[in-house]
Amino acid sequence: MLNAPFPYYGGKSSIASEVWARFGDVANLVEPFCGSAAVLLARPGNHTGHIETVNDADGMISNFWRAVSAAPDEVAYHADWPVNENDLHARHAWLVRQKDSLQAKLEGDPDYYDAKIAGWWCWGMCCWIGSGFCSGNGPWQQLDGQLVHLGTAGQGVNRQRIRLGGFAEVGVNASDGVYEWMEQLSERLKRVRVCCGDWTRVCGPTPTFKHGMTGVFLDPPYDQTIRQADLYRIETPVSAAVREWALANGDNPLMRIALCGYEGEHTMPDTWECLAWKARGGYASQGDGSNVNATKERIWFSKACLRGDQQGSLL
Repeated sequence: MLNAPFPYYGGKSSIASEVWARFGDVANLVEPFCGSAAVLLARPGNHTGHIETVNDADGMISNFWRAVSAAPDEVAYHADWPVNENDLHARHAWLVRQKDSLQAKLEGDPDYYDAKIAGWWCWGMCCWIGSGFCSGNGPWQQLDGQLVHLGTAGQGVNRQRIRLGGFAEVGVNASDGVYEWMEQLSERLKRVRVCCGDWTRVCGPTPTFKHGMTGVFLDPPYDQTIRQADLYRIETPVSAAVREWALANGDNPLMRIALCGYEGEHTMPDTWECLAWKARGGYASQGDGSNVNATKERIWFSKACLRGDQQGSLL
């Protein structure tokens, strides 16, 4: 099974097979909050001929998936770099300065991508410990070509630490397998539509059930009141709005909806199946401390999803 070549908070690769058991071989897949695209990449069988759309509001994420689809060797070239603390902070400062213009270009041109940004971002995600990479919220900024602290005098050097394993900790030694990995991802993404922007843009009738039986995998940022702050580069309080959309569309027989969240985050009708599962990693494994929410993971499935002996059947 293919995986993203970078660690990602809240990724669903370990539970993706359960999602596909309930979606079945849907004609259309939509991931409005794709992140590491774990569900898309875990799709079983032959996906040729299906319609698949992924979206993320974070331009760094959308740009990576667009770039690796169109120019995998270029992305691999820029990602293939040893772990170096000075490079990490210099590249991080450079990437932060690109994020606003990148977002506008991605939203304005569906074919736009930047392979250098994609490769450096992927490499940095693998080197960085914890959350906040490319958020631009930290006190360290680039000024006149130097990395400086914008806090109080005497702050001292207390920059973000690095992950010494780099790509090796997420499955690939950069010198050995990154080019092949990117090529495999590119081949998988050839016919996938990658969007960048608000999640609602890919959740209307035209992108979803007008194409036939549609699986919609909703994995919004967890409610900000029940988790650590600043886990995502773009923090958006959309949990409640996504739940309302799921409730409004949950009776559509052409929509198989999966809604992710923590225990107690969403109250859904009895017609929805609630699956409890345990996360195995997250940023806890990267040095943030305990992973207290690992056992609170839940996915709610709408009533059109396959149940029991229906699972595994083809449409």
